[in-house]
Formats: sequence, structure tokens, C-alpha cells
Amino acid sequence: MRLLYRREMLRLGVLCLWRRRPLVFGVPAKNLGLRKVASGVSPPGSTSPRALNIFDRDLKRKQKNWAARQPEPMKFDYLKEEVGSRIADRVYDIARKFSLALDVGCGRGYIAQHLNKETVGKFFQVDIAENALKNTLEMEIPTVSVLADEEFLPFRENTFDLVVSSLSLHWVNDLPRALEQDTDEIQVNYPGMFELMEDLQGMGESNCAWNRKALLHRDTMLAAAAVYGEMYGNEDGSVPATYQIYYMIGWKYHDSQAQPAERGSATVSFGELGKINNLMSQEKKSQ
Repeated sequence: MRLLYRREMLRLGVLCLWRRRPLVFGVPAKNLGLRKVASGVSPPGSTSPRALNIFDRDLKRKQKNWAARQPEPMKFDYLKEEVGSRIADRVYDIARKFSLALDVGCGRGYIAQHLNKETVGKFFQVDIAENALKNTLEMEIPTVSVLADEEFLPFRENTFDLVVSSLSLHWVNDLPRALEQDTDEIQVNYPGMFELMEDLQGMGESNCAWNRKALLHRDTMLAAAAVYGEMYGNEDGSVPATYQIYYMIGWKYHDSQAQPAERGSATVSFGELGKINNLMSQEKKSQ
């Protein structure tokens, strides 16, 4: 279901994709009941001069801090755990070690927990929410936690060998259009619309757009829930929600990586490629 909550559903900026993996449907998430997975802080209002000021970053910090303070934050971690493991898997696809890596909008460390010391030497974890940094998951690699806004990173250019980000950049005001390519989708089935809304709040993913409505009337919410169930409901009474995940890859150049051949060193021209089929046919006939 392309949800009525589309603005809340995640236009997710996730860095690191080497190759597309097939989605696995029907994988149950932990502690979800009927929910199933189908596959330095900036001053309020401050932003880049050229960026659209769509999201209230101070409100987003409060939302994420609230979510991280809950007694059982792992109850709502199923999506971030899933995406974090997929990103780590794609990092392993790159045949080299990264001495210094950065996770932008790390949350509780959903990527770092899946990486090892053979792949990443040291991992900087940046998040806008101090409570998330205080409540990070266990991990093998050495990490450094940095409280900072994703829009105002306190690092010099060319500091890191690898930069990753999971389920965070969709709330950044200054997000390049280049992220709108190489899309993945994860479908989660919920008992109903209200459970979806509860989970979004528990993830710290409630709407923070400046033009959001402060209050939705009860009758409006009940009517929307009924429409969801009628139009998109599954046979078991649950409703599907589709999360769109955006991937891209980029890492720092290293001498150990394969290099392109020198210009003019090719032994076959592109013009000869069209003759390959004929040559193969002649070879088969001679056999």
C-alpha cells in the first residue's frame, strides 16, 4: 500500500549498494505480533543557504530522543535492523578494508553491529539524538560516537574511506536528487493503520515537516483506517505498508583496487565485437 502516510513513510537515504539482492517475503519480525517483514546539534531552523527548509530538525531530534528513551526500543527496531544488515552485507562485497568509516545518522548502531574488524578499522557513528548514542548495540569494531546534525557534519573533507547511512537521510532538508535511483522495497504487514502509526512513532519516524497538521480528528483517523482495510487489506485482515529504500555506493580510492588499462592497450577494437557470433558459429562448425 502506497500509504496515506506516504510523507511519513520513508524516502530513505541509504548509502552503499554493490548489487541488488532479491527480496525475501514473509520473514517474521521480532516482537511484532501480526507485524511481518516481507522482505554537534545545529541550532533550530539553521540550514544550508541553498537548501529547502522542509523539515523541523529540532523536532526530529526530540522525536528520536523520545524513541530511544523508551523501555523497549528494540520493539521497533525490526526495519532498521533489517536494512542495517543489508548495508553491511553490501560493504562486505567490496574487496578491501576501510581504515576509517563514518555512519551518518547511526541511531543505535544498526550497521556497525554487523561489521567486523577485518572490514572496518574504526567506525565513527554520528547522530542528532544523544539518547540513541547512549543506547548503542553491541559491536565488534572500535567506535566513536559523535553528536551532530547530518546537515552539519564536523569533519574535514577527505577524512573517511567509507561513508554509510541507514534510514536517516530522508529527514535531511538538503538532499541531492541523485539519491533518487537504484530503489529497494521492504513490505511489512500490520494489524491495522493505527499499529503502523504506533511503530512509526516508536521508530522516531513521526512527521516533522513544517507544514504538518498539528492534530487529526478521531473521525478522520477512523475513516482512514477503514479505507485502508477495504482497499489494501490482506485476507488475514492485516494491511501491507511498503518502505522504499534508496541505495548508492561510494568509497575512497585506494591503490590496492583494480586499475583501468592504459589508453590504447586494448588488443580488440569495439568494431570487432559484432563479429564474435560469426566466429563462434564457424568454430562450432569446424568441431
